[in-house]
Amino acid sequence: MSDKNSDKHQQRMQKLKDKVDARIEQAQEEKGLVVVITGNGKGKTTSGFGTVARTVGHGLKAAVVQFIKGTWASGEKNLLEPHGVTFDVMATGFTWDTQDKTADIAAATLVWEQAKKRLADPSIDMVLLDELTYMVSFKYLDLDEIINTINKRPAHQHVVITGRACHRSLIELADTVSEVQSIKHAFDSGIKAQQGLDW
Repeated sequence: MSDKNSDKHQQRMQKLKDKVDARIEQAQEEKGLVVVITGNGKGKTTSGFGTVARTVGHGLKAAVVQFIKGTWASGEKNLLEPHGVTFDVMATGFTWDTQDKTADIAAATLVWEQAKKRLADPSIDMVLLDELTYMVSFKYLDLDEIINTINKRPAHQHVVITGRACHRSLIELADTVSEVQSIKHAFDSGIKAQQGLDW
């Protein structure tokens, strides 16, 4: 790179650094955040678990509440449970497998009761509500109760909500919302879910 190009690059990077530094300086408030990871693409749960791993890596306490998931092996649970992460799992599998709305609502209600305990526990720094969006879409859980419970959590506690088609009220409640889009997925080409990558 010529000296002239190098100087221009340095000037652009310095301007960028100044902007970033100014934004960091302005962001001084600390509070527990609500993060929503939604959309039709792969990686919502994976992103949520990445946040759990980050929490644990800093010596903080995390809890995971999983809706929709079944009893199959979970690499995330295998890794994180020995590090003190609690797991509450609906364990009925996908609702299109059970095809029993009454049983699914009962299972969702049971695991939601555990979620409420986690969301009221000041010793827990972060709660992952994995696939919670489905419980709202299918009307298995009451949206107002979910919002009220999240709003009443300890002030420092972070909450991550994952799942497709997140209800607009949860999006409005959230401090950060990310949408994962699907560009291409191996499953659409007939490739089965892979251990260590998909589960």
